[in-house]
Amino acid sequence: MKKFNFKQIKFRVVKAQELTDQLLILNLYVTQVLTLIVGIAILFFQSRNPIHLFRLPEGAEFALWGVLFAAVVLGVDALIGRFVPEEVTDDGGINQLLFGKRALWHIAVISFIVSVCEELLFRGAIQHAFGPYWTSILFAAIHIRYLKHWLMTGLVFSISYGLGWIYIQTNTLWTPIVAHFIIDFVMGCIIRYGRKS
Repeated sequence: MKKFNFKQIKFRVVKAQELTDQLLILNLYVTQVLTLIVGIAILFFQSRNPIHLFRLPEGAEFALWGVLFAAVVLGVDALIGRFVPEEVTDDGGINQLLFGKRALWHIAVISFIVSVCEELLFRGAIQHAFGPYWTSILFAAIHIRYLKHWLMTGLVFSISYGLGWIYIQTNTLWTPIVAHFIIDFVMGCIIRYGRKS
């Protein structure tokens, strides 16, 4: 049996402009599937049923919490976009590549998949074990493209903490899913339809 030489593996930084659309979309969907699998695995080890997390609560109060939280986040983002230089909010062009030419239905699909997978992992599984503070540190850390800018890292941390807080207040995973979906969908639409190339 031939041994695999791990020293032959080389890593390099890939710039956004080097990514093809197919590679970017494939990467997005693969990472979301992995996120979902890890979330379900953690829930399994916590002896919790993921199906219970997706039970719809009675009434629409949970959705109102999600909509209001998303509105606050989008308002803060609009203020940042107006008063903060663009280089401070730069993510290396990833969001532009991801949403810049995407069809509206695909923006909605991406936003829904990301919100369900990430909220299951972070709010449903990790927050149950470590609380919203440490979960938010991890959430900010995985959004690696923002780590070079303290303002964006702080914003991602704050959004994550807020999502954790509304999850605790409403006791349903659907609240942060609704908020996360709205934030991603609206931001995707702004990138796609609202900004000049």
